[in-house]
Amino acid sequence: MTSAASGAATAGTPVVAHTPPPLLAVRELAVTYEGSDAPATRGATFTVSPGEVVLLLGPSGSGKSTVALTTNGLIPQAIPATVEGSVRVSGDDATVSPVPRLSTRVGMVFQDPDAQLVTGTLLDEVAFGPENLRLPVDEVLARAERALRRMGLWERRHENPDRLSGGGRQRLAIACALAIDAPLLVLDEPTANLDPEGIEDVYAALGEIAAAGDRAILLVEHNLDAAIRFTDRVVALDHDGRTIADGPVDAVLRERAAELHETGVWLPVAALAALRLREAGYALDPLPLTPEELRAGLEAAASVDAHPADSGTWNPPAGDDRASRPGPSSAAARSTTTAVSARGLTLRRGRATVLHDVDLEVNAGEFVAIVGANGAGKTSLVQAIAGVVPAPRGRIDVGGLDPSRADARALVRRIGFVFQNPEHQFVAHTVFDELAHGLRRQRLSDDEVHDRVDGMLRRFGLAAHAQRHPFLLSGGQKRRLSVGTALIAGAPILALDEPTFGQDRARADELLHLLRDLNADGTTILVVTHDMQLVSEYADRCVVVGGGRVVADGTAAEVLGDEPLLRSAALRMPPLKRALHDLDALPQLSGIARLSDLPGGAP
Repeated sequence: MTSAASGAATAGTPVVAHTPPPLLAVRELAVTYEGSDAPATRGATFTVSPGEVVLLLGPSGSGKSTVALTTNGLIPQAIPATVEGSVRVSGDDATVSPVPRLSTRVGMVFQDPDAQLVTGTLLDEVAFGPENLRLPVDEVLARAERALRRMGLWERRHENPDRLSGGGRQRLAIACALAIDAPLLVLDEPTANLDPEGIEDVYAALGEIAAAGDRAILLVEHNLDAAIRFTDRVVALDHDGRTIADGPVDAVLRERAAELHETGVWLPVAALAALRLREAGYALDPLPLTPEELRAGLEAAASVDAHPADSGTWNPPAGDDRASRPGPSSAAARSTTTAVSARGLTLRRGRATVLHDVDLEVNAGEFVAIVGANGAGKTSLVQAIAGVVPAPRGRIDVGGLDPSRADARALVRRIGFVFQNPEHQFVAHTVFDELAHGLRRQRLSDDEVHDRVDGMLRRFGLAAHAQRHPFLLSGGQKRRLSVGTALIAGAPILALDEPTFGQDRARADELLHLLRDLNADGTTILVVTHDMQLVSEYADRCVVVGGGRVVADGTAAEVLGDEPLLRSAALRMPPLKRALHDLDALPQLSGIARLSDLPGGAP
């Protein structure tokens, strides 16, 4: 973006073009939290200019959220830390410029929306920021209405934010940032709690903002399948928080995909699939980043030559059945014992009924994914099963116990529960004590407590943070800790609400492989998720919840292949299935839904 130099230009005198100064300039940023010996990020360097959408990538623990919190001065002005290097917002030093001043220049959406919601209605919440800018009442109301309408929340403006689902609160937080009308929007995992339809809606709204060209967006995101469609530039950090790539989408994601994958950065599902297929001989150049590009690339490769062996495509050798393998193996095939039973389950929150007469049975050893739109009742269902919410109407049996009446120590030995927001379950002042808490309540010996906790710390890459406060961990580290607290007691049933939220690819794979191994050994797994590729890769069974009712229940393959059903539930086919569904040009690939079933080695 350029503009003519000021002053009239006479004929024959060159007009000097200049680029507007960046809204954000980060240089060699290193942040070390108070009480920590190691920097949370070390060496991040990049700029964001007016009209740009910059995607900030990096493995969990690389300091992406830390970088985001320096842009509005919260680090170090509210969160004590030592900051080296520089962060300048519209030319001002963000480490010393007053936070109220920075708030007019940076609209922030935190990773956890509950951290920024403070009032009693949606309208009051969105108006809160403009009111504090002392704008006229008419302007405050106009901004609030525009922001709520853009996020699809205007009709609910008089409701309490507590009535919203996790995804609804996320959209509300984005609306609050939009109402400030700051020139720079910083969004930390803005779609993490949204259903697929909600993700499309949010990115459509952000796309409109980006297209206007008067604001810039810095986006921290793991879900790239939607984000890359409106991203201008990609900045990638390594494990230490150093910038290792900065450039257009093609130069970073297409040309350096394998390198980023090795670093632990999430890639779009289509890119992961293409890396495997390239290993098998499929000619896919340039690397596809979307399901549509992957499908088109495969069709083009198939049409180059009538002889696949000559054109670089792959046919499975005789006897290779990987394209038609059944779903993930499960101990459920060996068991007819009921692990969880719900009958006539009805649950109210305030005046609203969120579950209506739900019946559900889960056999021991099943891996069940519970999916549905935001507000459908998924989280309420698993919370009722785990005894987290007050006793609903109906009957629940978990391994012979009624969760609403069981002693907490007895219940934790039957079922472990992982909240959607990890902070909601932390009770101790150190990571070690958080993991040890439940074991100590069981009155285990100190030696056994230490052995179990040390093993869990190593398993989840948290050994270096054992004495750190849980709230000072990165988002991904908090998630691993929360899963660890559920696993450590050895319960035969695990219920997890969005377990991969905030994780990098390596840690998510590690966690899901762990769950799969536990499942193979007989642990019953219940997962609430919006990640349809996760469902496809790991679940035996898929339960679709809509309007507080079970609207579909079947094998993962059956449910994920039913496009009309998924659309009606605000869901979408998994990206890989969407790319390969009915791919007549390459029948050996048509119907594959799991990355692990593709030919070629793991990328």
